[in-house]
Amino acid sequence: METIVVIPARYGSSRFPGKPLAPVAGRSLLERVWRIAQAVPSISRVLVATDDERIAAHVRSFGGVAVMTSPTCTNGSERVHEALTQITEKPSIVVNLQGDAVLMPPWVIGALVDEMRRDPSVQIATPAVNLSTAQYESMLKSKGQGIVSGTTVTFGASGDALYFSKGIIPFIRSAPGGNQSPVFQHIGVYAYRPEALARYITLPVGKFEAVEQLEQLRALEHGIPIRVVQVSMQGRTMWSVDNPQDVARCEEIIAREGELA
Repeated sequence: METIVVIPARYGSSRFPGKPLAPVAGRSLLERVWRIAQAVPSISRVLVATDDERIAAHVRSFGGVAVMTSPTCTNGSERVHEALTQITEKPSIVVNLQGDAVLMPPWVIGALVDEMRRDPSVQIATPAVNLSTAQYESMLKSKGQGIVSGTTVTFGASGDALYFSKGIIPFIRSAPGGNQSPVFQHIGVYAYRPEALARYITLPVGKFEAVEQLEQLRALEHGIPIRVVQVSMQGRTMWSVDNPQDVARCEEIIAREGELA
């Protein structure tokens, strides 16, 4: 099965213009994400999908391949799908790796690909990590202060998602005790069958997607199952770059924990 990673990257971020080109500990944010994808053994090819020639030129400068896509794409999923229509390869699996996922462990991506290969019925797969009791309490405090970052997910016995939320689910009415909570935090990377991605982008925005502002709820609302793959961060800290202030935080994590790729 040929597996392709597509990294959607646009220049015009409202909170952080030119974000893909921003330097993070000596390398651009985009090059770091590209190197992480390249480090996954099960990946056949890595592409960057962009609508800006400045980004495309930068990708070529470090040896990557850029695919030009339309500036009218409304989200990363549309950009990934459009990139697939412009290449001759017909992959069995495509991974949508966000261009700001500068601290995404390669083994998390690999776990998604492994699950898609293990079970051909899986249409979409995404990872989640079980929060320790201390991590759950930290998230609870953060949410109580009005911070919306951090998405949680519940899933059934099959491993398929029941619901994703910016709130903390499940609600813990009775603490189970021990060091692990029953809460799983979603990690925002997706593996698709190309046909599932093609269907997804034709679907209208769902009512819960609109309320929570979570794209993945569209798939659930329209009956496309999402397999949740439980992963371990192996002691690594996750952090994405949403604004310029996040760069320093990522640099601190890299200095403390080392390079991922």
